[in-house]
Order: sequence, then structure tokens, then C-alpha cells
Amino acid sequence: MNTPNSEIVLPLPDDFHAHLRQGELMPGYVRDLVSQFGRAIIMPNTVPAMTSAAAIADYKKQILEAAAPVRPDFEPLMTFKLNPNYTEQDLKDMMAVGVVAGKYYPAGVTTNSADGISDFEAVFPVVAMMEKLGLVLCVHGEEPGEFCLDREPAFIKRVETLAEKFPKLRIVFEHLSSAKSVEAVKRLPANVAATFTVHHLMMTLDDIVGDALRPHHFCKPLPKRPEDRKAIREAAFSGNPKFFLGTDSAPHQQGKKECPCGAAGVYSAPVAIPLLVQEFERAGALDKLPNFIAGFGADFYGLPRTTKQIKVVKEKWTVPAIVNGVVPLAAGQTLEWKLK
Repeated sequence: MNTPNSEIVLPLPDDFHAHLRQGELMPGYVRDLVSQFGRAIIMPNTVPAMTSAAAIADYKKQILEAAAPVRPDFEPLMTFKLNPNYTEQDLKDMMAVGVVAGKYYPAGVTTNSADGISDFEAVFPVVAMMEKLGLVLCVHGEEPGEFCLDREPAFIKRVETLAEKFPKLRIVFEHLSSAKSVEAVKRLPANVAATFTVHHLMMTLDDIVGDALRPHHFCKPLPKRPEDRKAIREAAFSGNPKFFLGTDSAPHQQGKKECPCGAAGVYSAPVAIPLLVQEFERAGALDKLPNFIAGFGADFYGLPRTTKQIKVVKEKWTVPAIVNGVVPLAAGQTLEWKLK
């Protein structure tokens, strides 16, 4: 990595957790994502959900068409929404159209998860097929019914069970938000890794409900205590290959956030890489950034590392208040780094 005072050359980043939605708004969200990323894991909690090869192939085609004007070589890495009803042939058919992972959503814990898993062991036969076929299991790790700050720690036991029962299954414990989860991933076997978001690196619960209610910071899992953020930052900056970037960038139109029952999600796609450069630089860990954004995740998923690059320059700019109808992370703030 070239690191003069005013310019940094980085490998073209991978985002191992992104939401693009569906419908007429999707192309704008795609363009925001591909302006900074060459590959991304595309989440399946759409309406209707991604549960068949035909639906996934059509969604992938729409994404590629939207990405083409900005990054024609963008690679969407597709996922399916886990349920107990798949056959092995279903999984093979989905793999044939670009699926690399299945996503475990506990019932009711986040956006469009009302049809999620309510019987943990009921999905074991499908998970066993995934292990056999080499598919990755991505996990939204929150235990339904627990107190909101305890849902992720309470789910650790589920990840431990999966890792023990399916030792050849690659498991990604996504968007970690607690020190307990960070420590669990460190001690679990090599088949368990985790993603961190940009916003969990930066925020605590105070940034949502401290001095004022900030609905555009509201997300699942909730950012937690300062000691939890400290553990996340130390792990991200450590160079441990178990931890890599998954932004969980989740666009919701402004009116869906500023209402009596606001949606959960932080829209970080327009600002993810400048913010990460800023945070890693302040921590004295810029040398760890390339592997975090474009190395360890590819290795874990069994993908070739990118040979492409992007350039970031030290140039102050102000994040727009609205991007494609969504209030982005750091809206209105002046950042120190900018994509060239």
C-alpha cells in the first residue's frame, strides 16, 4: 500500500454484507455501492425473499444492469434466505446462478425477518447440505425475545453449536456489536469468522439515544457500550484474519426512518471507504486496512483476491444530507478523505 501524506492506493474493496432492496429505487443504491466496491455479498431479505434460483438469477441480472454504467465488472455474490424446506438440488440450482452463501435470520429480529427461523434445529438438514456443497452460512446473530442489548450475546451459544455440529461449514457471525461476541469468534475454530460494519466501529448506543434520538443511526444489532466498541475496534485494527468488512449498508427512505415505527438500518455505502481510511489512520493502523477491506474476507469465502485498485486522496468534503432519498451515515459531516 502506497501511503504518502495526501494519497493512498488500496485494493478495490469487497463488501461482505450489503442490502440493495428492489424496485425503482434499487439502481441508485447499486450505483452508490459499486462506486467503492468491486464485489459484494447481496442480502436476500427482499420482498419477496430470495428463495429460488429463478428469483436470484433475475435479481442478479437487475443488479448487473444497474451497476454497468459505473462498474461494468462488478460481481454480485448472491445469497438465499435460509428455511427448512430446501432440497440439495435446490441448493445446487442456486449455486449455478451465483449463490455463495445462505443467510440465517432468526424470526422477527430485523428488517423483513418475520418469516425467519423459529426452530433452530429444523434447519440442520439444510445446513448439513450446505456444509457438503461448500456454501457459507451467514448468521444474523440475535436471539429473539431477549432484552435488546443482550440478544447478540445470547445467540453465541447457537454459533457454538453450529461450529461444533458442522466442523467443515464456514460460518460468518455478521455485524458483531458486543465484546462477548468478539471474544467468542476469537476462540471458536477456524471455520468461524465475523464481519464488522463501519457504524459499529464508530458508534455506541449514545449515538442513537444519548443527547437526542437519531433515527438514522438506529440499526440491528444495536451499537452497545463503549467497551463493546473498543473490543470491535481493537479486533478490526489487529490484523486478525477472522475479522473483515461487511458494511450492512441498509437504505431506508427518509420517511421510513423519521416516523413512529422507524426502520432499522444505516446507509453507509456512499461513505464507507473514506470513513474507514479516517478511522484506521487515527488508530495508526492504515497498514491493516487492505486485508480488512479486500483480503481476509476473500480468503474466507474461497475467492481470489482482487488485483484492482482504488485511490483515496486527503481532501476535505462534506457528506450530502440526502443520497438517493436516504440520509447517509455521517450526513452533513466534513470528512478528511475522498475517493479520487
